[in-house]
Amino acid sequence: MANVLIVDDSSDTVALSAELLEAAGHCITTGFNGEEGLKSLNAGPLPDCVLLDVDMPVLNGPEMAHRMPLHDAGEERIPILLVSGRNDLPEVAGRMGTPYFLRKASSDYGEALLHILDRALRERRAPSAA
Repeated sequence: MANVLIVDDSSDTVALSAELLEAAGHCITTGFNGEEGLKSLNAGPLPDCVLLDVDMPVLNGPEMAHRMPLHDAGEERIPILLVSGRNDLPEVAGRMGTPYFLRKASSDYGEALLHILDRALRERRAPSAA
């Protein structure tokens, strides 16, 4: 399946998401803020998708996405799936250029996460560089 990097300051969200994705056959790497996420990207191998929280200490999700290193002129096309409890999540995702986002408080979080991740991997498109 896919290699997924989960970056979120909520240990509960990281644990739940990792458990769901591992049960579906994905390989998981985690970080608890944007700086840890960037270190993981630099250490390689690159993930197939980044599951990224918006609001985190040290370095937030949008800032991490903006600072993500490009390899091979960005040809790796790593999609970013935003997760957050924010009410303006669709707007934040729109500003970042990613169509993949999910509210953490969703009653069907697990099912929705698997569905959106599958879509992101099928479409394999990175956010626009803005």
